[in-house]
Amino acid sequence: MPDFLSKSERSDRMASIRSKNTGLEHLFFSTIGSSIHQLGFRYRKHYENLPGKPDAAFPAHKLAVFVDSSFWHGRNFERLRHKLSKSYWSHKIQGNVKRDAWVNARLRAKGWRIVRIWDTDLEQRPAFCERRILAKLTRSKAMLSSAWTLN
Repeated sequence: MPDFLSKSERSDRMASIRSKNTGLEHLFFSTIGSSIHQLGFRYRKHYENLPGKPDAAFPAHKLAVFVDSSFWHGRNFERLRHKLSKSYWSHKIQGNVKRDAWVNARLRAKGWRIVRIWDTDLEQRPAFCERRILAKLTRSKAMLSSAWTLN
């Protein structure tokens, strides 16, 4: 399918896409982020000290949370690939998937755990997303408190 925009119009449209403070992030922070905060877990937004600048980072628990768009980060890409212009989108989205894998590997090498939340899960099953994060945080909290009792 040919692009209906000129090259400069496409460039302007792509440049206007935000990398942070997106609608998904607003949804995440206003729902899951605020309820986790009320439970006493503190996070940093767009934590620049880590590879990939996680959308939310819990430094005390070494947990990085990313809120990813299914399209941009390649969820079900194999199923959608035939609908997109082969060269540009394949290259773009495969690059994003490779970068995500690289970021995950770097974070794990530093001892961090990762939760990646898909947009559709956040919109349709926010309680599920919150439980995934809380499971990692409470496991970390239990490990921290057991370390204190050993000393």
